[in-house]
Amino acid sequence: MSADFLEKYAVRRTAPEAAVPEEVEATDDLGCFGWLRGIRDRAVMLELRKKTGNIVAIGYGWIERVEFDPSEGIALCALGQKVRIRGRNLNAEARPMVRLFEGITRHRVPWVQEAAGQELLESGRAAIVIESIEW
Repeated sequence: MSADFLEKYAVRRTAPEAAVPEEVEATDDLGCFGWLRGIRDRAVMLELRKKTGNIVAIGYGWIERVEFDPSEGIALCALGQKVRIRGRNLNAEARPMVRLFEGITRHRVPWVQEAAGQELLESGRAAIVIESIEW
């Protein structure tokens, strides 16, 4: 056997870096929350972003219970602590088959974000708006 023959099958060949596709963003930005596009995609953690710049991330595996009360908002119970997400239309469809509460229960929401003052004023009555996140 020739060395060329063995080398052909023994050496692992790699494609040039230019041929490697760039990673495509798999999250849709719906304004006040993100949504994972892939049907089988699941977020590991939920980022809670305040308008002040503070961010807390909670592991979905630690969330014990999620409650929705139209007058109170969404409550997350995690490790004995309660996180409250308050706002408008929190259970409305952001687009067909996409709801914030349902997305949290199915681990499809990687982040939620408080609306800044300008966003609160410009949003319409039907828009989903997160007014505050309390932890």
